[in-house]
Amino acid sequence: MAIALALIGGFVLLVLGGELLVRGSVRVAERMGVSPLLIGITLVGFGTSAPEIVTSVQAALIGSPGIAVGNIVGSNMANMLLILGASALICPLFVESRALRRDGVVVVATALLLVAVGWTVGLSRPVGAGFLVLLCAYLAYAVVQERGAKDDHTAAFDRAEAMSGSDAALRPRAPAGAGALSWLAPVAIAIGGLALIILGGRLLVSGAVDLARLLGMSEEVIGLTIVAAGTSMPELVTSLVAAIRRQTDVAVGNILGSNIYNVLGIGSLTGIIAPTPVPAQIANFDSPLMVAASLLLFLFAWTGARLSRIEGGLLLALYVAYIAWLVAG
Repeated sequence: MAIALALIGGFVLLVLGGELLVRGSVRVAERMGVSPLLIGITLVGFGTSAPEIVTSVQAALIGSPGIAVGNIVGSNMANMLLILGASALICPLFVESRALRRDGVVVVATALLLVAVGWTVGLSRPVGAGFLVLLCAYLAYAVVQERGAKDDHTAAFDRAEAMSGSDAALRPRAPAGAGALSWLAPVAIAIGGLALIILGGRLLVSGAVDLARLLGMSEEVIGLTIVAAGTSMPELVTSLVAAIRRQTDVAVGNILGSNIYNVLGIGSLTGIIAPTPVPAQIANFDSPLMVAASLLLFLFAWTGARLSRIEGGLLLALYVAYIAWLVAG
């Protein structure tokens, strides 16, 4: 019972804290005169990845690399197979070819980077710093691209658009008031959200470690399944909402953007704050499988410039088979 409470409580606090952090940060940025475009691509994208980041960093800090790295790889697998599969069953997902070539290639490249890191030095501080530079470069490119784009949006923009579309409170607006009191509430909300994320991350990681010991399962399996699926719930909700609204390019862009954030964002801060090795199971099987899933998704989207319902069903079936294999093994 205590383990279940820790897991459920951790998930709830992560989701609630992430939402509060994003809402508060967006309002603070508005009062600082930051453009809505920059807010969407950076703060919304980063803030909605905060639960995954905190979970992986805290797992690495207590010496649980299986959960730390498993959360990254498992979240990406859930994004591509579970979330896009379910979204495509609701509505075939059309993909703009230029966006697919650009962002799809980045997704595959970052997946290959994680494989290379797993086979060599792990998530060390130099690797983390390198990932952070790459993430900043990608976001800077996204901002420049969006300023001159009419229809060809980057995955970073689509991710922010999907999050804002599922929650009106995340949409940038004109700041109300300019006095000191107008700053107090959003700053307090952001700090409170961060505190909830940290507490939720601790509960989730502690519960996941205890569950692994109780069931005799490896931390890698727990990280790849329960932890990863739980921290991917915001992406599931936003992509399903986008699919229901027939905003299919946003649904796909949300997932592509999330995968890029997961590898470069979570990987960079985990490596910098709590350097950790990549467990052999993940390095030799799960990470290469993530590359294969990325290539399969790229192939499906490229042929016909869409994900059909049949392809979505196949992606879902592959995810079920993958989870079954992990649990059985």
